[in-house]
Amino acid sequence: MVLPEGFVLPPWYFLVAILVVLGGVLAMLWALEPPVTDRTVVAFVPWMMFGSALHVLHQLGAYPDSIAVLFTSPGVYLVTAIVGGLVWILGIFLEAAGLQRSIERFVGVTGTGFFVVFAMFALQLGWAAGTFEPFWPVIAVVLSGIVTALAWLALGIWFTDVAAITGMTGVVVVFGHVLDGVSTAVGYDVLGAGENVPLSQLLLEAGEALPTAEYVGGGWVFVVVKAALALAILGLFTEYVEERPGEARTILALVAAVGLGPGTHNVLLFLVA
Repeated sequence: MVLPEGFVLPPWYFLVAILVVLGGVLAMLWALEPPVTDRTVVAFVPWMMFGSALHVLHQLGAYPDSIAVLFTSPGVYLVTAIVGGLVWILGIFLEAAGLQRSIERFVGVTGTGFFVVFAMFALQLGWAAGTFEPFWPVIAVVLSGIVTALAWLALGIWFTDVAAITGMTGVVVVFGHVLDGVSTAVGYDVLGAGENVPLSQLLLEAGEALPTAEYVGGGWVFVVVKAALALAILGLFTEYVEERPGEARTILALVAAVGLGPGTHNVLLFLVA
């Protein structure tokens, strides 16, 4: 089995509509050619997290049955991309009309608002159900920040050009994947959570088979692999960022979302369930 457990495509009529709208949004962005900088990538961080909040609400049964399938994986991320893309387009027009100082500020503030509202709704459901437990999720976020700082420090010392060229985009990539790794490790070793992605499960089981598992658990192997993978990707993209920064940072933003989305999902789910 290659696909994650719980991977469910929406019915064809929903899927076709989503793909048509998403294609239109992407075509509009292609025509407008907005600049993609470090600030753009940072502005989209809350949107990467917003999709996770929507998916957690699905797992809590917050949606009517008629539309719940839109918020399964991967449909929820396509829906999030549509909403985020439309907000980006609106920000471009507002900035051109002089109604916003910058596109990035509008995108970032709007995304933060969306994420906070839906995340708070999920937390309220967890609180009402008596399943709100913040200790280990907070520990996971703090540890992720520490590991990211250490990884970035090492990158800056031994591969200074990679850190300097990739900048804040690189930090987002590393933190996103470290958060995914640490939250998965905490869930697996401490909270008894299962892992839906087959490859991730193999890495966790490999760590659990080591002699160190008795003392530090098996999840640390997954954290190391995720961090190393993120740093390696930055190294491979350094020249690309120099030559075609907009395209390269767009792809790196997608790479960051692959880590930050699941990581945020883990943290929110552990908070409320």
